[in-house]
Amino acid sequence: MNSGKAFWEKPLSSLDRGEWEALCDGCGRCCLHKLEDDETGELFPTNVACKLLDRRAGQCTDYPNRKKLVEDCVKLDPAKLDELEWLPTTCAYRLRWEGKPLPDWHYLISGSRESVHEAGQSTRGWTVSEVDAGDLEWHLVDRPL
Repeated sequence: MNSGKAFWEKPLSSLDRGEWEALCDGCGRCCLHKLEDDETGELFPTNVACKLLDRRAGQCTDYPNRKKLVEDCVKLDPAKLDELEWLPTTCAYRLRWEGKPLPDWHYLISGSRESVHEAGQSTRGWTVSEVDAGDLEWHLVDRPL
């Protein structure tokens, strides 16, 4: 019997690329636009999603080419996590960086890719594409980052 830790419980620095990518819960919330107050630096969430986000599935529609197609797309990297305060508080990358466990609705725990949506933690049902949105100021939401 293998008594080793599940890969998602290991230090992020020890994960291979496949394990790192598998941590993503498919919520899509990191692909939502945020507004920043120029004076205070405070971030405000919107319901506006990147044009590449499949808002129903919570996945990028062109993941391999996203950096070419969206200039300011941020590539998540274990070495950069301390700089990404805008990551959702429920994000698996953020949780593991903070030494916290994954939530029960994370597919690696629940066994279902639908559980993130069923728990109301994804972009499904309340977001709009940046293609259709217009001014971001009209799309502020009262949801935590």
